[in-house]
Amino acid sequence: MRRDALELDASTEPLDPTWYAPLDDNDAAGVRALVRGESVVDWSGARFGSAADVDRLLALHRIHLDDPRDEARVRYVFSEAVSYLEEHMHLRFPADLRRPSDLRDVFLLASQREGFRRRQILACAILKLMHVIHHMEAADLKFKTALSEAALLERAEAEVMAAGPRMREAGVPLVSFYGSRKARVSVITKLIAKKDNIAATVFDKLRFRLVVEQRADILPTLRWLVRNLVPFNYAIPGQCYNTLLRPSELGVPEDEGAGPTNSFSGATFRLINFICDFPVLLADDEIERAGFPFELGRVVYVMVEFQVVDQVTAAANESGENAHHHYKERQYEQVARRLRRGAMFRKKPPA
Repeated sequence: MRRDALELDASTEPLDPTWYAPLDDNDAAGVRALVRGESVVDWSGARFGSAADVDRLLALHRIHLDDPRDEARVRYVFSEAVSYLEEHMHLRFPADLRRPSDLRDVFLLASQREGFRRRQILACAILKLMHVIHHMEAADLKFKTALSEAALLERAEAEVMAAGPRMREAGVPLVSFYGSRKARVSVITKLIAKKDNIAATVFDKLRFRLVVEQRADILPTLRWLVRNLVPFNYAIPGQCYNTLLRPSELGVPEDEGAGPTNSFSGATFRLINFICDFPVLLADDEIERAGFPFELGRVVYVMVEFQVVDQVTAAANESGENAHHHYKERQYEQVARRLRRGAMFRKKPPA
């Protein structure tokens, strides 16, 4: 059953004109990462314009450098990244980059577009390793914690649902905002219908849909999400779909296309859909009781799906071949094909 986070009235208030201001480089890069499922490991540079931009992204990961525990955690990940690059990639780092007084300087140096290019490349390489190591160790922490997946999903759900009123207060023109859990029968159907050789992962057990008033509201809404809720660098590559915004609207060439689509959707179905690893902060007593070393941090991640669409497109998505019952029919047809294949037919023996 879906849960609506908002009690919306029919009145509308004039929006602040700055709501529709063009996205700056940092926001645009984050939006593209979500909508296109880009891996930051393939980026040639970061796009942080200020230390405040760095603080904002770290806060989305529940990391605050003014907390000694978080600062120690980030320095540990930084050291591990540099050690890997020195020992296995044979890179050498200048002293100020090897031991920065302010860790945010590494993010800013990776974002520079002028000056000595080698320093920017080295800083960028460090960030890529930090991105991987932090995620790897968070997965290790999640595996070792006594908390169930259901309990972690409940915490993530509470965090996202609490964002609904905040979005409305910020001027996001929401028509509806609600979350839902995928039912057991839907999980089974999706696992069998998937084309993967080993169908073991369902990415969208927890899903949220945001419907905004107009198509022009979509980009500003995505900007709010990357600034206030979703850590763009942990969007899941290959699990982000965009059939609503043109590539040029995202600042990329039109010939790059719109990315992958869901094969079971109708031909005219339009939606922005992305899945990310969403951070869940463990309580201090949970960390202490389990005896986890500080090196693993205090954050684990669960996969959460977000859908963003305008109300006109949302209505069109519920009609004709796009209707949800037709979507399910196409899934069940695929399930039937896979279950039948090779199991009920044998070649006739030679005469």
